[in-house]
Amino acid sequence: MKVTESELPEVLIIEPKVFGDERGFFYESFNGKAFADATKLNVQFVQDNHSRSQKGVLRGLHYQIENPQGKLVRVTAGKVLDIAVDIRRSSPYFGKWFGLELSADNAKQLWIPPGFAHGFVVLSDHAEFLYKTTDYYTPSAERCIRWDDEDLAIEWGLSEAPKLSAKDQQGKSLKEADLFP
Repeated sequence: MKVTESELPEVLIIEPKVFGDERGFFYESFNGKAFADATKLNVQFVQDNHSRSQKGVLRGLHYQIENPQGKLVRVTAGKVLDIAVDIRRSSPYFGKWFGLELSADNAKQLWIPPGFAHGFVVLSDHAEFLYKTTDYYTPSAERCIRWDDEDLAIEWGLSEAPKLSAKDQQGKSLKEADLFP
């Protein structure tokens, strides 16, 4: 497994070793010891989530203000643009974002630590998105920052308005949101 720091040093790009031939491919999508050795992180994953979305669906920017979740994300079908935003006021990277295309073809994964908001937009006809979390989903702690917040100025690469859930349509601006110290 290859681990690379992104432009936000705590957000890590993880590339598993993929073994392929004319029959298809195989790769180890997660191995706790290899992950800990390569990332130097001591985390325990407690929940796995799986979503399927159509082209143009944008989910995010989500986080939990209590019980913050670290996330290890990947795509098993299709492709997305995945976004992580540092929302820790004390961080030198506060309000900065990083985006990476994740796809079934490139097999890349992204580690998004607690204290970051997360979202993605589907670029293919559909995408299946899987992620592991370091804490359990807590509905009362869930928050959402607007995907189009002008202070963040995220480059989603959209040619038309995204498809949003009712919850995501109600997202707050970065200035109004509950944030981490």
